Amino acid sequence: MELAPIALFVYNRPWHTKQTIEALQKNFLASDSNLIIFSDGAKDSTESKEGVLEVREYLKNIDGFKSIKIIERNRNYGLAESIISGVSEIVNQCGKIIVLEDDMISSQYFLQYMNEALDLYANEEEVISIHSYVYPTKKTLPETFFLKGADCWGWATWKRGWDLFELDGEKLLKELEEKKLTEEFDFSGSYPYTKMLKDQIFGRNDSWAIRWYASAFLKNKLTLYPGKSLINNIGLDGSGTHCNGDNTFENKLQEEKDPIKIGMISLVENSYARSVFADFFRSQKGFFKKYVKYLKILLKYAFKN
Repeated sequence: MELAPIALFVYNRPWHTKQTIEALQKNFLASDSNLIIFSDGAKDSTESKEGVLEVREYLKNIDGFKSIKIIERNRNYGLAESIISGVSEIVNQCGKIIVLEDDMISSQYFLQYMNEALDLYANEEEVISIHSYVYPTKKTLPETFFLKGADCWGWATWKRGWDLFELDGEKLLKELEEKKLTEEFDFSGSYPYTKMLKDQIFGRNDSWAIRWYASAFLKNKLTLYPGKSLINNIGLDGSGTHCNGDNTFENKLQEEKDPIKIGMISLVENSYARSVFADFFRSQKGFFKKYVKYLKILLKYAFKN
């Protein structure tokens, strides 16, 4: 099995970056994997510049991978442009990619799951990507399952999948509305994905992820999920010190003795898993208020980035 290169996107959060790197180093396949780090350039503020320089200084001394390549941007790309351009560059060169941001704590089984799934479903056109995060639901999910669309917290794809990414959010929204798919797109109205897409169109966020999800959804493509989460996002603290934040999306990582078992399953969306996700969204007290808070955190990072 040829391992996929890992793309890690970092900016000016040294503490988060360090936690992400240290968790990744503990993965079973880390020493056999090529790591490519995209370090975005700073905006004009002194705080941003200091953070970027501190992150870059830390990156000079990391090890534990087959190879490490650090790409230091000479200007501020911003989160969306950085990811879109970086992913495009790597998949065009290597044909496949594993993607992390600087606030993703991975299970020791993360790389194993990603690479095995990339290898198993490489020639299945219905499958657009592999994802490693699942919400902290109280219900038991299947070992692996498919949902329609794509996701963004610890994910992987092939060139054939990323080629379907549509940059134009307005075009995506128009198709969703013409086909009367917004209710389904929003998980039966349980999560405001359509609003996120509209916010992207009107410049209220700079989300590449909502366009990735919409691109895959409209093509009826599937993403593979694990039954237990292999990623925990520590970037929702809003403070840079992992405290006093919203823990709605925090999840216990799969760190048991046995890794996620990867095997060929039916190439159809799992309706049970979809309903579990929708029930989780609905179960959150004051969820839409939390959504606004969560979006503000993302926006603060995206526009600060």
